[in-house]
Amino acid sequence: MAGGNERSMKALKEVWKRAENSLCADCGKPDPDWASSTLGVFICLSCSGIHRNIPSISKVKSLKMDHWDDAQVQFLAKHGNAVTKATYEAHIPIYYYQPNYNDCQVLREQWIRAKYERKEFTEPGKQLPYSDGVKEGILWKRGRDNGQFLPRKFLLSEREGCLKYFTKQDAKEPKINVKIDVINATFQPVKIGNPNGLQITYLKDNKTRNIFVYHESGKEVVDWFNAIRSVQFHYLKVAFPIASNNEIKNRLTRNFLKEGYMEKTGPKQREAFKRRWFTLDHRRLMYFKDPLDAFAKGEVFVGSRENGYSVQKGLPSGTQGNFSWHYGLTIVTPDREYLFTCETETDQLDWIAAFTSVINQAMTPQEYASKCLDAVSFPS
Repeated sequence: MAGGNERSMKALKEVWKRAENSLCADCGKPDPDWASSTLGVFICLSCSGIHRNIPSISKVKSLKMDHWDDAQVQFLAKHGNAVTKATYEAHIPIYYYQPNYNDCQVLREQWIRAKYERKEFTEPGKQLPYSDGVKEGILWKRGRDNGQFLPRKFLLSEREGCLKYFTKQDAKEPKINVKIDVINATFQPVKIGNPNGLQITYLKDNKTRNIFVYHESGKEVVDWFNAIRSVQFHYLKVAFPIASNNEIKNRLTRNFLKEGYMEKTGPKQREAFKRRWFTLDHRRLMYFKDPLDAFAKGEVFVGSRENGYSVQKGLPSGTQGNFSWHYGLTIVTPDREYLFTCETETDQLDWIAAFTSVINQAMTPQEYASKCLDAVSFPS
């Protein structure tokens, strides 16, 4: 028996160390140490917990702690991540968002369920709930002024190229009607306080407007997210006919580069520093009194190094404003310097890294066109 166990473990390790199995099959996290004995994929601990919630589809075991018999090892050897992906990921729409290990639970869970439970990507041309160019339904939306979440009817239309929402089910005119090309959507479960929380942003009069929504069903809210991406993709294919699919895919919804609290002072740099919530959305740096504010109190354009932008650790000598956090940083623009302080050195270094990543990128023609935001300064 001992010899049999040794033989199985040796065979298991051989399959485990194949290059194709070095990343989690579902989220891409390195060095997965769990596997599904029924699907034949190697997965990380976090994804194994999701698999465990669909026992009719997947039986998971630890590669280090559990016993694997010869038949199970042979099954893994016959399958593995490459073979299984070829089946369950054969026909993923180009616009469909494939989450990684940094993404929130609802995105990763619905990705796993879409692949293995609903088999959404096994057949070409399959009709999917986010692929037909129109979606209508109820989402719980946070009120701009009262902060209450109330059910609102939303309508997404590829034909009209817009997203609408209505305050009443039978309303004929929408409260908003937003063109699809100015919309972004990103999951924000912690900020919104709901595991299915989705933040939808769009530009209104060259300022960012935030809408915070959720749905009780994780599947439904992820379907909305991918429906927005689908409509955006087809809109951009028409608008930019010579662009490749990957180029267009990279212009769909995006996560914010960084969010969090910093202290800021006003343009005279003598005012007291005030604690505010900041969002860096590529080249737009916005600040809010509250993370769930509908509109930013101020926005500034963050350009590239060759256009005179830089980020520096610390504050200029002689800074007069009173501040309670002591890890400073300075954003230098052609027009003025913006001074911030962070609570910890880790926060300071993370913000500097985020700003540096933007400043080191060359500006696109579209970004040059939007550079007029430079004239918008942070008020005190």
